[in-house]
Amino acid sequence: MLSGGVGGARFLRGLREHVRTALPHAEITAIVNTGDDMWLTGLRIAPDLDSIMYTLAGENDEVRGWGRVGETERVSGELRAYGIGWPWFTLGDLDIGTHLTRSHLLREGQPLSAVTDRISARWDLGVRLVPATDDEVETHVLVEGGELHFQEWWTKHRAALPALGFVQHGVEGATPAPGVLDAIADADVVLVAPSNPVVSIGTILGIPGIRAALAATSARVVGVSPIIAGSVVRGMADACLTAIGVETSAGAVALHYGSRSAGGLLDAWLVDESDAAALAAIEAAGITARAVPLWMRDPASSARLAADALAL
Repeated sequence: MLSGGVGGARFLRGLREHVRTALPHAEITAIVNTGDDMWLTGLRIAPDLDSIMYTLAGENDEVRGWGRVGETERVSGELRAYGIGWPWFTLGDLDIGTHLTRSHLLREGQPLSAVTDRISARWDLGVRLVPATDDEVETHVLVEGGELHFQEWWTKHRAALPALGFVQHGVEGATPAPGVLDAIADADVVLVAPSNPVVSIGTILGIPGIRAALAATSARVVGVSPIIAGSVVRGMADACLTAIGVETSAGAVALHYGSRSAGGLLDAWLVDESDAAALAAIEAAGITARAVPLWMRDPASSARLAADALAL
């Protein structure tokens, strides 16, 4: 699975639950976006890797949608008192333990993929998490007057500043992390999570070698729409789509990804039942499409969606 963010985490949790019952000998590899990563107060923060890890471990805060459940924020309060860091970017104390561990191991010279293996081994996740690259690739947003780190645009400004474009610094020289290309080549199926098409999936696809591996794999590539009835399921992907000139609709995102038979990404695409009218145009573009319930309201509905994706 290509994944990023909360939507990807919930879909991945559903896939794990379905596979444990229906395909108990199967292995799941999640190739995770690292474009949201950054250094802050001397710590390497990896929001998507951590959101997915906490969700699969049952440690995530379902109410806030980010961070660990039962968090305290005393350290962030102290940092604000000292005037260090971003006062609007709150890190929980338990979460800081993860960032300290990651930063310590990175400074020892270990690559991010090995560090992720070490950190995620703490829990029985049932999924192998692999960063898309070990290299530092950070997404910045072009706005009037300059550019901002994606986290500043997303978290501080809530995507309210009109985005003129996105730049993934370091992506041209990045290489896929160990295991990424093999996982794609050896897969029985590749799933594209209902994650942000521009800054999550788009960043993964921008790493040299990954798009070519997806084109060459014998596996079918099946995506799940992050858009339902013209609205984003979570987050502000609509602002990202608008910035690159793509309509916020399930059909438009499918056409943005494109048909694999025509040099794009997808063999098949799931839309919500409310978007069934888009099926004809998607299939006319060479992408097999089906309409099923997409809302992941709980682990059971997430598992049903994963089953629908595998069935397609």
